[in-house]
Amino acid sequence: MSPNEISIRDAQARVDQWIKTTGVRYFSELTNMAILTEEVGEVARLISRLYGDQSFKDSDKEKNLADELADVLWVLICIANQTGVDLSDALVKNFEKKNMRDSMRHRDNEKL
Repeated sequence: MSPNEISIRDAQARVDQWIKTTGVRYFSELTNMAILTEEVGEVARLISRLYGDQSFKDSDKEKNLADELADVLWVLICIANQTGVDLSDALVKNFEKKNMRDSMRHRDNEKL
C-alpha cells in the first residue's frame, strides 16, 4: 500500500483519533444520521449537475465530487465507530453474501 492509500480499518482508527483530539467528541448517532443524509444529498445534487440535465448554480460550481464522497464516507465511518461496526469485516461479509446470492442472478439477467 502506498503512503497515499488508507485501509478501511485504518480510516476508522484515524477518524476516531481525529474526533477525539480535534473534533472533541462524536455527534450523537441520530445527528450523524441526519448529517449523512445531508451529505448524500450533496452528492446527488452534484451528480445531477455533472452527469444529468440540471445546470450548475453559482454556489455549486466550486463543489468537488471526490470531496463530497469523502464527506459521506467520513460520516459513515463515524456511525460505524459509534455503533461498534468494523467496516472491514462487514465489507468482507457483504461480498460473501452478494457472491452467494447474486452469483447467477446478474449473469442470467437478459437486461444486463
